[in-house]
Amino acid sequence: MAFNSREYDWADVTLLLAGSDITGIRAVKYAVKAEKEAIHAKGRKPHSIGIGNYGYTGEFEILQSDYEALVAAAPNRDILQLSLDALVNFGNPPSALITDRLVGISFEESAKDIKQGDKAMYIKLPFLMLDVENQI
Repeated sequence: MAFNSREYDWADVTLLLAGSDITGIRAVKYAVKAEKEAIHAKGRKPHSIGIGNYGYTGEFEILQSDYEALVAAAPNRDILQLSLDALVNFGNPPSALITDRLVGISFEESAKDIKQGDKAMYIKLPFLMLDVENQI
């Protein structure tokens, strides 16, 4: 296995949401969780680990201008009605681009928040999704 001494950094991240490059992205977070449970039988120690359903969650933080563009494209101007996919690209020249696909994103909340002294509005968009396809 060859190693590159350069790590991925924020400048290497690109978010494509509904086919558009979101240049106002400030944070990307997504996770896959599995319901797991220790299975007990004879004795005190577990015999195995049972795995149940998977769950997929995430959050984007974007500038208000990109948020308003999403609202304009949403049915009835309601981003909670959107269902879309996203591509998260991690570039690290000269290595190959790594891309994860976030499938079936549905935003859970749409809130605006700005206060005195703020130089811009940053909007957090928590979401559920159907799947994460790693390194497509």
